[in-house]
Amino acid sequence: MDVIICGAGRVGYGIAQKLSSENNSVTVVDLSPDLIRQITIELDVRGVIGHGSQPDTLKRAGVENADMIIAVTYSDEVNMVACQVAHSLFDVPMKVARVRARSYLMSEYNDLYSRENMPIDVIISPEVEVGESILRRLATPGALNIVPFGDNKVNLVALRIDENTPIINTPIRQIPDLFSGLHATVVGIARDGQVFAPQPDDPLVPGDEAYFVTQAAHTSRLLDIVGGEGRRARHIVIIGAGNVGAYVAARLEKMSGIRVRVIELNKEIAENAADILKRTVILNGDAMDSSVQEEAGVMDAECVLCLTNDDKTNILAGVLAKKLGAKQAYSLVNDLSLQKMKSSLGIDMVIDPRGSTVSSILRHVRRGRIVDLFSIEEGLAEVMEGEILETSPLAGKALGSVTIPKGIAFGAILRHGAVFEPRADLVLKVGDGVVLLAEKDSLSEVERLFRVSMSAF
Repeated sequence: MDVIICGAGRVGYGIAQKLSSENNSVTVVDLSPDLIRQITIELDVRGVIGHGSQPDTLKRAGVENADMIIAVTYSDEVNMVACQVAHSLFDVPMKVARVRARSYLMSEYNDLYSRENMPIDVIISPEVEVGESILRRLATPGALNIVPFGDNKVNLVALRIDENTPIINTPIRQIPDLFSGLHATVVGIARDGQVFAPQPDDPLVPGDEAYFVTQAAHTSRLLDIVGGEGRRARHIVIIGAGNVGAYVAARLEKMSGIRVRVIELNKEIAENAADILKRTVILNGDAMDSSVQEEAGVMDAECVLCLTNDDKTNILAGVLAKKLGAKQAYSLVNDLSLQKMKSSLGIDMVIDPRGSTVSSILRHVRRGRIVDLFSIEEGLAEVMEGEILETSPLAGKALGSVTIPKGIAFGAILRHGAVFEPRADLVLKVGDGVVLLAEKDSLSEVERLFRVSMSAF
């Protein structure tokens, strides 16, 4: 696939890194010679210096042969115009734009992006997606992550396995027998820096991060069994009132029984947040100052969310919050090398803002009928929902009679709103949804399972 990415910042770099690693032809456009130099040295991509929304720049980038344009510069307007130019002048089939401003994202203005107006196929908002990810984690204490699939009927739940987990050293095929009626299938295990789809006799061991696919209605029971003790946070301190911090605070203040305070260093940003947030206390100060954190009540907080635009501030503010007595600290960190310092610093959770964004893009890159997708562990595996078409080798066959390629684990079958466990005697039908995990080296096999024939177009 030929892809043009407008914007070589953190988001653009993350997308380029993933797509180029899968042998896509990637060209990155940016006004900054330094960013273009860096990205072309570090990644197998072509770089073009120029304005991403200008036709001559896009032409130098090869837009006439592009299958997709992904506009993720810091300017919403540049991203939108780039997609418009790619459509109107060069007829690019797939156009993706990063949009951050709340006004552009309001549902009442959705017609703006129709084919007749501004033809953008996919709108991505990393700040909103990261915010929603944080809110899901706050709502499910004990889980490392939780991602919905199948119109929210199925959840992917990531859990840490320790010495007190009641299912350690138990073959995963025996887990359903131990907890009658629980639909929770282990589809992936992260161990020693690798992710693999387990075999039925593989056990979970302390130190693992286990990925379960479970019915949404069974998520609470799974957390009770495996997730350990966890109480939903009621007193939350947010450090940073930018797009992510303000979004999370606005959502939290609408929930009953939750008290939120926000620390923001920039006076103008703090004042803007104060205009938007009605029930949230905004403190204008430096979160690296212990007296400011104490004034915000960090010592009594169940969770401190460090959501500024600076990785090092987020890490150090989280460390300080824990030292002052906060029960948990989450830090937003872009730099992969810094993410690995989590355990040594005592931070409870590192949030990777690029993971959700890359997942949104990959849904439209994957061939076959892939409905939804989430990339885990820096792309070592993907959990996805695919639809079975007539051309799929799965259609009309019992699951036990199908040879599932190595590196793939089925988690749930969706049919007419109902959720089924992946039993050997279950016959798969056209139109069924399948939620599965695939290791990185098995992604091409997944595309084959959900392949689309040319007659479908």
